[in-house]
Formats: sequence, structure tokens, C-alpha cells
Amino acid sequence: MKIMFVSLGCDKNLVDTEMMLGTLSKKGFDFTDDENEADVIVVNTCCFIGDAKEESINTLIELGALKETGSLKCLIAAGCLAQRYKDEILKEIPEIDAIIGIAAIDEILKALEDCLDRLDKKAKVSEEERKYFKDLATPPYASTDRLLTTGGHYAYLKIAEGCNKRCTYCVIPYVRGNFRSVPMEDLVAQAEKLAEYGVRELILVAQECTLYGKDIYGEKKLPELIRRLAKISGIYWIRLLYCYPEEITEDLIDVIATEKKVCHYIDMPIQHSSDRILKKMGRMTNEKELRERITHIRERIPDIALRTTLISGFPGETREDFESLYRFVNEMEFDRLGVFTYSREEDTPAASYPDQVDEDVKTKRRDEIMELQQEIAFEKAEDMIGKVLTVMVEGKVADEDTYVARTYKDAPGVDGFLFINTSASLMSGDFVKVKVTDSNEYDLIGEIEHE
Repeated sequence: MKIMFVSLGCDKNLVDTEMMLGTLSKKGFDFTDDENEADVIVVNTCCFIGDAKEESINTLIELGALKETGSLKCLIAAGCLAQRYKDEILKEIPEIDAIIGIAAIDEILKALEDCLDRLDKKAKVSEEERKYFKDLATPPYASTDRLLTTGGHYAYLKIAEGCNKRCTYCVIPYVRGNFRSVPMEDLVAQAEKLAEYGVRELILVAQECTLYGKDIYGEKKLPELIRRLAKISGIYWIRLLYCYPEEITEDLIDVIATEKKVCHYIDMPIQHSSDRILKKMGRMTNEKELRERITHIRERIPDIALRTTLISGFPGETREDFESLYRFVNEMEFDRLGVFTYSREEDTPAASYPDQVDEDVKTKRRDEIMELQQEIAFEKAEDMIGKVLTVMVEGKVADEDTYVARTYKDAPGVDGFLFINTSASLMSGDFVKVKVTDSNEYDLIGEIEHE
């Protein structure tokens, strides 16, 4: 039997996929990337926003058709969409043979065996899974058996599951449950095993990394976790994603500023800057506090790279609110920035708000912000010319003496690249010093700096 996995959505979903791959790999299953060869396909779905739901549904439908045209015998739906819309997708996509929820990735083996043996044509999400009572100290959440899909030189370390914030636009707490931290000892064990696999960059992820440990230790323990991870031999970079601005402590800033292995990079989603909209969103900050926080971080860590995400067209967003956001982005000059149009998600408070914004207005406002950010990003790229940076090699451009690399400012999959022109032989995961010689829009161009 050959099994194919398709992981949709966020990097936290990808960790779940890698855990499932690890579980099945230990049992001797074979894997394939060719959908036409696959006997079993597992789709780890996402339902964060409308576009993600559409992608998940279309993927399930398209792959389900392989039961007629390919080797497919079993189609399993996992993840957020599968759990949230179990009854609907079983009805609308009869090709699906089993469903496992997001809290049941350790049940992938049983679901697969049930499918193949036709003992249970439609696996169900149990009540226990729906209540999110899974202990994160048990496999596979604390498992060191993962099958990496990132190339091996970097890996995501999911340090917590769920969220307590209850932002009015977000379905995550309803799908993934309340915030639960993975015990520190288990994370260190995972990271040590990843280093043995050859991982050199750890990317810490959760719905909100900054609250790590508060639920099980009574206080925020992210700085302590980082210090322990930094002691692991073989790990060279530690990168932080999803740090809510109001939860960034002085201790955390100190760790980023002083611990050599920590990239001077923070992904800090703020969503908006208008006080009125932030309040309607259920966010815990206002514009004044955001400005103060950003200014303070930059004072403490002058070369920090700040990434953020915004929502355009939130219900009730006026032109005045948008112009306030536009000015804020122009003045703050984020290094990296993404904008999503507001997605009206059922069962969230914001879905019932009056004054829903037209789709074309949402899109226009998103595009205006992105055009502004493009100017800022291009200027920042030009400012890097002449600087010497330590970069991680990602791979080689085919048939050219050019390698693709990332700087500390660039998280994989969402940020830019640095292209190294050299005839030297480099390997993925190598760290080399490069002098930036030029820029091309978001990306940089450089040559190896010889000491």
C-alpha cells in the first residue's frame, strides 16, 4: 500500500501531518508523492477562512475522483475542516472513507486500518475529541517520531495547541479548543531528536507562542524554553512566529536580544490599528500601545525584522478607519506584512455584526495596503546592499551557479530569498557569510564574503 499526504493550511497543520507520517512510518507503510500511484490519500484540511475552506473542499473532490481514474482505494479527511464540517462533507463528498478530527492525529493508524479492511466505512469524530481533552504530553504531540517534509534542515516545533483569545472574527478556539501547552521536557526531547535528524533551524509555532506555559506552569515560560532549546548542539537558528504584541515581555525581548541563536525576527500579528476596529475585533491593544511596543522593541533590538498581518474590510470599517491603518503602516514601516480580506465565518461574533463591507471594497483596501508595503519592502531591500549577513542555503538554481538562501529576516514560505552567485559547492542547510550586492524587488542578491 502506498500512502500520500496532502497538508493544507498553516505550519501548525504541517506539524500534525508530519506526526501522522511518523506514526505510519513506524508501522512500515510506504509513501508516495504521486497521486496516481496512491492507494490511500490523507488530506489534512484547513477552515481558517473562506479561501482555505474552498481549497480543502476542492482538493477532497479532485482527489476523490482518483477512485475512478487512479489507484485510490481510500480517502481520509483530517484536520480542521474535517472536524468542523464532518456531517456536511460526508454527505457532499461520498468518496471520503474516514474522518479524523484535529485532536485525533494519533488515531490515523486505526482509521487507515478500518478503511482498508472495510470494518468501518465512515469513521467518526468522538465526543472526547470534540471536547479537546487530549493530553498533549502523550504521543503524537510529544512524540519524537516525525517524518519531516521541509527538506530536513529546518523544522517547525509546535509548542501549544488552541487559543483562549476569542477574537471576534476567528474560528480557531471553536475548532482547536482552548490553549494547551506541550510540556517543556517533551519539546526539548523533540528538538534534540530533530537536531539529530540534521535540523539546524527551529521555528516555534502555536496559535500564540507568547503565552507558552501559562496554563501548566502558572506563568509564561517562552523565554525559559528558548534558553533550553538554544543549548541543543546542532541548532543554529531559533525563529519565533505568532507573538501577540500585548504578551511580549521584557524577558522575551532580552532573550531575543542576547541569545545568539535566536533570529532577530518576530511575527507579531496586529490585524488593525484603528482603536474602534481593534475593540470590535476583541483585540487587547490599541494604536498607542502598538506604537509604543514597536518602538520599544526596535530600540532594544535595532536590527529586528518585524512581520505582521492585517485584516481589511472588517465589519464596520469606515474609510476613516482604513486611512488610519494606511498611515500606521506607512509610519511603522514593517519589514514584512501580509493582508487578508475579512472572511465572514459562521459561529463567530463578527459574522452577525451589522455593516458588513462589500467584497470589492475589502479587496481594494487590501491592494492599497499591499502596494504601500511593496514600496516599503523594496526600499528596505535596497538598504541591505553592502551589508554582510550569515544566511542559510536552501538549494541550488538548476543549471546556474546560483544558490537560494534565506537571511534571518526571512521565514520559509512567507518571506523573500537571497540569491548567492558562486561556483562553490554548497549544501542545503549550510550557513555562509554573504555580502549583499544588489536587490530585486523583495529579494536580495549577494556573493560569498571571504575572510
